[in-house]
Amino acid sequence: MNIIIPIIIVAAIGLIAGVGLSIASIVMAVPVDEKVTEIRGCLPGANCGACGYSGCDGYAAALASGEAANGLCSPGGAKCAADVAAVLGEEVGEFKRRAAVVHCDGTCDKTEKLYDYRGIQTCAGVSLMFGGDGKCSYGCIGLGDCVKACQYGAISICNGVAVINTKRCAACSECVAACPKGLIRIVYGDKVADVSCSNKDKGAAAKKACKNACIGCMRCVKACESGAVTVSNNLATVDSEKCTGCGKCFEVCPSKCIRMIDLKALQEA
Repeated sequence: MNIIIPIIIVAAIGLIAGVGLSIASIVMAVPVDEKVTEIRGCLPGANCGACGYSGCDGYAAALASGEAANGLCSPGGAKCAADVAAVLGEEVGEFKRRAAVVHCDGTCDKTEKLYDYRGIQTCAGVSLMFGGDGKCSYGCIGLGDCVKACQYGAISICNGVAVINTKRCAACSECVAACPKGLIRIVYGDKVADVSCSNKDKGAAAKKACKNACIGCMRCVKACESGAVTVSNNLATVDSEKCTGCGKCFEVCPSKCIRMIDLKALQEA
């Protein structure tokens, strides 16, 4: 009896606690929005935050409540936008293609190394040493911090510079955060112009550092009819939201540091 009584007491306590928890789970249950669940099923689950929300769950909740616009999920692409629109009972809006690009074309044949770095083999580590080991202190270091950050295998190092495979890129922005020089950015649109340089030195100094450097000549600004190109601190930049993809800036650039990126053709190929 000395053993049985404690066992009965413990079993009774367990039973009471179980019943109490069951009642509490019913009384305190948070209602689940089925629409949120359906929308969440349409999203890829990358949880990259490229949409501007706290992962796929946050974006799904915002879509269901009408607080967010459809088509912001870069990894999901146009199909994801169409699936979400079907759940919401809406028409599929315009999906803006996105991709990350590297604003540097300082390959080994266009620039040189200043010194032989033998420390920690990361871009973040080298950048602490006078901005890097390259003659152009603004250029890509080429040790692949962005390669390691990309979960889609879209980035590789080619001839000393990071190169992005636009077809694989999901514009998740992980590489943007990984680059210590801030050379990687997201561009929008079917066809856009992009400046493959980040050097802010004056023309002669920039050219001395890299043969492909922007010299801030303003020709691209004058050629652009949509006001998408501006020059600040001796460097031209293109606003992809305004760019019409006409290619006029590309045609007049004397340094040939402006390139045309056909996201539609590259991503649908």
